[in-house]
Amino acid sequence: MMKSGDPPDPRDLGDDDELDPVPDALDPPGWNGESPHDAIFNDPALWGGEAVVRDGDYAPHVPSRFPDPFTVAGEVRELERRVRNLLTPVFPLEVRRAQPLRSVWKRYRSFAMQRRSSVVDEMGRDPAIASRYQPLLDFLYRRYFRTEVEGVENIPRAGRAILVANHSGALPYDALMLMRAVEREHPARRRLRPLIEDDVFHFPYVGTFLNRMGAVRAHPQNAERLLADEELVAVFPEGIQGIGKHYRDRYRLQRFGRGGFVKLALRTGSPIIPVAIVGAEEATPMVARMTWLARAVGLPHLPVTPTGLIPLPSKWRIRFGEPLDLAREHRGEGSEDRLLVARLAETVRTQIQGIINDLLTARGSSAFR
Repeated sequence: MMKSGDPPDPRDLGDDDELDPVPDALDPPGWNGESPHDAIFNDPALWGGEAVVRDGDYAPHVPSRFPDPFTVAGEVRELERRVRNLLTPVFPLEVRRAQPLRSVWKRYRSFAMQRRSSVVDEMGRDPAIASRYQPLLDFLYRRYFRTEVEGVENIPRAGRAILVANHSGALPYDALMLMRAVEREHPARRRLRPLIEDDVFHFPYVGTFLNRMGAVRAHPQNAERLLADEELVAVFPEGIQGIGKHYRDRYRLQRFGRGGFVKLALRTGSPIIPVAIVGAEEATPMVARMTWLARAVGLPHLPVTPTGLIPLPSKWRIRFGEPLDLAREHRGEGSEDRLLVARLAETVRTQIQGIINDLLTARGSSAFR
């Protein structure tokens, strides 16, 4: 029984009786109680449509192409198409661009695979190629550059070590001569594995030849694997800036990057042996740099030397300094200490610069006038 003041029960209402909708305080003026979504569901013509968004509000307008507006799968496919359309770069990745200097790269690939030895180590050294070019390197080392070596006894007879050398000359002849000096002059005839930067390692012909001779791409993992095998590793912290110096800036060491060789020495417990090389700057003096042609081969610049790729017969001097055991001196201090790494890198750089100055003074050079 309904009491006075109770709301009427909808079941007691007749067909002609209706409940007047109670307007909400937040309803807009003129609201008639109908949900704004009812118009979409009541009108089949509007099914599968899309909201109208002004161009530029969110992204460029992409017209819809619903394959099947009555299925969820169709809407998902359309959504995927719209997202791909908005994320596609200006130059689609699927379109292959023509490779510059295609004939040069084709010859380079054939050169990289010809006459390979059946036994190549995991870092790419080919003993057949190394032995084949050994007479040429001996000629350059003994006759052409007349190389003099000092302090080779500072290199351990066995075990790991990191040789840190200056990078000099417009072309990487210093890495080959340093390898030959260690192998010829050291009592144990040890093998040296220089780490070369990406710009040289990926350079056509030159990078492949250096890799076959024993050079390795400069990367911390490669260096750690070599040191774990108790090998000698040579690093050139100046990088491409070292061999990119003009002749007027010869034998002035550039910044030693972020001190990666110091981190490597601290992590692996390897001693550091500073090395100074004098003579390479006169062998391949760089008088200018080309950038427009270098982009075609992926280099920051191409050196311009008086004799091109042929070095001048300058006299070379290589001196190995006293080993530095940074891991033992700074025991307990991690390689992640950036201030420590920067300070130690600058210490090694200063020591190498001092050895270079001594060698230049000994030969009466006027390199700093």
